Amino acid sequence: MAHSDQQHQSPDEPSSTRESWDAIVRDHSARVYRLAYRLTGNVADAEDLTQEVFVRVFRSLDDYVPGTFEGWLHRITTNLFLDQARRRSRIRFDHLAHDPGTESVHTGRGLGVAGSSDRVLLDGLFEADVESALASLPPDFRAAVVLCDIEGLSYDEIARVLDLKLGTVRSRIHRGRALLREALSHRAPGPGRQRVAGPVERPGGLGVDA
Repeated sequence: MAHSDQQHQSPDEPSSTRESWDAIVRDHSARVYRLAYRLTGNVADAEDLTQEVFVRVFRSLDDYVPGTFEGWLHRITTNLFLDQARRRSRIRFDHLAHDPGTESVHTGRGLGVAGSSDRVLLDGLFEADVESALASLPPDFRAAVVLCDIEGLSYDEIARVLDLKLGTVRSRIHRGRALLREALSHRAPGPGRQRVAGPVERPGGLGVDA
């Protein structure tokens, strides 16, 4: 029976006998926080999203199917972000319809899983105009671009994470990149003009280094 269990256990699969809950948070929180930050665009929302991810992971460990644990975290993080974005969009629409003179305020609450040095690093990773351009993308496009051009996932992997057809993934990445190029057009070299200082563009990518 023990031999059968070992056959079905992935090397990165968490279990009570191989990896404690503290170890799961320690080993994966920085990666989850980095993705959450790129999706949300600010520290407070990234901390809240990271906290929700690990609450979901904790509740779902018994249902985890052996495979790539990192891919599972990508899926949970991205889908929670998209759910939050859609929910906030509906709340904002309802709020403005009833009281157009006010604006809701989101207050972040930190989980403490990502150290302050990680947050400082993330805050300064991209230049301000790149951060702003990325944050301006519609959530569906932003998620696809972040997973592809920052996290380095393949189109097939993104399709599995987002539960989308491959053609839809390609379309979202293409449209997201087009919007980024438009937002960052001031960086493009022109006659008598040098390229604005910043990371060198990768073919087909963001034009920034991850």
